Amino acid sequence: MNNYETLYVLKPTLTDEETAANIAKIEEILVKNGAKILATNKMGMRKLAYPVEKNERGVYTIVYFKAAGSVIAELERNLKFNEEVIKYLTVKYTKQKELTQFEKLVTAANFVKEEPKVEEAPVAETTEAVTEEVETQTTEA
Repeated sequence: MNNYETLYVLKPTLTDEETAANIAKIEEILVKNGAKILATNKMGMRKLAYPVEKNERGVYTIVYFKAAGSVIAELERNLKFNEEVIKYLTVKYTKQKELTQFEKLVTAANFVKEEPKVEEAPVAETTEAVTEEVETQTTEA
C-alpha cells in the first residue's frame, strides 16, 4: 500500500451540510475500495489562483490515505463526475524524504482536527476578574 494525498476544491456556493456530505461521500469511496484514511484536513474557503468555472473561491479539502494504486483510478473517476468538485490533484509519496514529510502532514492534519476545543472555565474567571475590578474602582471613587 502506498501513501497518497488528494486535494480537491468544492464549489463555494455549497452550504456547510452539502460540503460535509461531499467530503463524506469521497471518504466513503476510498474506504469502500480498501483505502485507509489517515487524516482529513478541511482547509475551508480560499481564493483560487485563477477563476475556475467562473468561481473565484473554493472550499479546499485534503485527504491523506494509504491505498493500492488501483484505488486512485476509481477515486479520480468519481471526482471527475462529481459536479460539485471544480479541481482535484492526487500526489503519491514514495521516497524516504517524502514519506517523512507525509507523516508530518498527517500529524498536523490530525492536530488541527482536535484543536477547536473551547473551555468555558477561563471565560468565567475573566468575567469575575472584571467584575471585581469594577467594584474596587467604584468603592475607591
